[in-house]
Amino acid sequence: MKLIVDSGSTKADWIAIDDNGKVLFTTQTLGLNPEILDGPEIVSRLNDRFDILQNKKNATHLFFYGAGCGTERMQTALSQIFQEYFNNAIVEVHEDTYAAVYATTPKGEEAIVSILGTGSNCSYFDGKVLHQKVQSLGYIAMDDCSGNVFGKELIRKYYFNKMPKELAVEFEKEYNLDADYIKNKLYKEPNPNAYLATFAKFLIKHKDTEFCRKIIFKGMKSFVKNYIKQFDNCKEVPVHFVGSIAFYLKDELQETFDKYELQLGNVLRRPIDGLIAYHVANQ
Repeated sequence: MKLIVDSGSTKADWIAIDDNGKVLFTTQTLGLNPEILDGPEIVSRLNDRFDILQNKKNATHLFFYGAGCGTERMQTALSQIFQEYFNNAIVEVHEDTYAAVYATTPKGEEAIVSILGTGSNCSYFDGKVLHQKVQSLGYIAMDDCSGNVFGKELIRKYYFNKMPKELAVEFEKEYNLDADYIKNKLYKEPNPNAYLATFAKFLIKHKDTEFCRKIIFKGMKSFVKNYIKQFDNCKEVPVHFVGSIAFYLKDELQETFDKYELQLGNVLRRPIDGLIAYHVANQ
């Protein structure tokens, strides 16, 4: 039994397949980002899902693609945790960008592949090897155009009284905006980036308002300039995306790309289905 996992900071999609690619079960855990979670918390999240707990000794391979796995240190740390938990399995841990590449890019083709979800990332794939010019520093310092950055911007606009009154009223109805509640979520509880990203739903819901459009296009402009344009051939190859922000704001992405004369390629909400086809074809 092979386990294929696509993990962001908010959630992780799990699919178990046999050697022929037949799906044995699917499940979902909370996100397993090793940059913000310790070992016991990761194991606790695994144990919370009966399908995973019941089958941990049956797994022969674990292919894990995750946010926070962009450095060798984090890959090694998470591999050790998984190896102890799935002690009969061969474990491979890769950064989440590889999942995006395998799900969106035809074999052997070049592309720029980006993630816009709770966090953000961007890499160039030359058909064989992934190249990254921007080393991510995480949600506090970077993550342009991501769900958590959009969430932070909405909270700031609200608290600085920069949000239109009619939107502010609805914002108050949909979220607990008490300062102590927000600070507890940000500084006392795990996954503050995932918490911030929950506010992005409001931005998407009201994306046709002038207020929200300004925030969206400001974020996309920043992503294009800081990430995509780092690559000299950015106008010559398609730019693929995975992630909920890219998926629900695809029209706005297309509008931004038209302005910068870029080629918008495949846009997927999540890459897990494409990963099944990849691993069956390359087993």
